[in-house]
Amino acid sequence: MKVQRAAIALTVVNLALLAVILGRELPSVAAAAAGETLRASPSAPEGVVPILRGRALELVDERGQVRSRLNVEPDGEVVLRLIDRHRTIRVKLGADESGSALLLLDEATEPGVHMIARRTGTAAKPATTSVTLRGPGGQTRAIRP
Repeated sequence: MKVQRAAIALTVVNLALLAVILGRELPSVAAAAAGETLRASPSAPEGVVPILRGRALELVDERGQVRSRLNVEPDGEVVLRLIDRHRTIRVKLGADESGSALLLLDEATEPGVHMIARRTGTAAKPATTSVTLRGPGGQTRAIRP
């Protein structure tokens, strides 16, 4: 009789522990099924993942339109594009081993500000360090070292 009581008590304790463990994990499983962000670990704050890895990162608006894209191009250049609600690129920031560049486009999608940081030009990218401003009517002013 004592062995039977001990077995029942141990079974109850095991079921209680199982319920506690499942109670902690079920919200994460339900969130994953609903497509919500999961926690990286029980000690991480809600929605925080320590490292996010991938080939591209896109931010979308409430309609699902891509509004920002960060990716690595096939030639190895890292590019960040900011896109308006009409799907027009308005800002482009790029970097590779030959330097970096920033392009700000105006309402007519013409370059308004173009900054390049590159000491030596190449056949593919001949421009070197400069800041070029373009105003109304297409007049430009370039600043070079």
